[in-house]
Amino acid sequence: MPDVHSVATRSYNMSRIKGKNTKPEMLVRKFLFANGFRYRLHSKNLPGKPDIVLPKYKTVIFVHGCFWHGHDECKYFVVPKTRTDWWLNKINGNKANDAKKVQALEQAGWKVLVVWECQLKPGKIEETLNLILRNLV
Repeated sequence: MPDVHSVATRSYNMSRIKGKNTKPEMLVRKFLFANGFRYRLHSKNLPGKPDIVLPKYKTVIFVHGCFWHGHDECKYFVVPKTRTDWWLNKINGNKANDAKKVQALEQAGWKVLVVWECQLKPGKIEETLNLILRNLV
């Protein structure tokens, strides 16, 4: 099935997808700050440039989008019907990279928390943020 957008339109749409300061990430950051936690953002000296770094607690938090990081058994992760092989290869590569980053951080003595986009939706957000809090104190 051909793409419904022109190459220029598709390129523009894809360029607008953010990697930093996403809405789910901002929700977690605002919650942490409101609860007195201070953190660093996207630390370049740590494997994978974690979204949130809490040096005092030797903890990092990755806020993953369900689609881009292949959240298994999640309704927000649906493989596109076009270029399926390419997308599966891309997402599986992302998952492998995520696993390497987590392993490297854990070997360096860091506690790694992964928060999924779907865990920050209404109905689950309070439970997720409280779980983060319990993991920090």
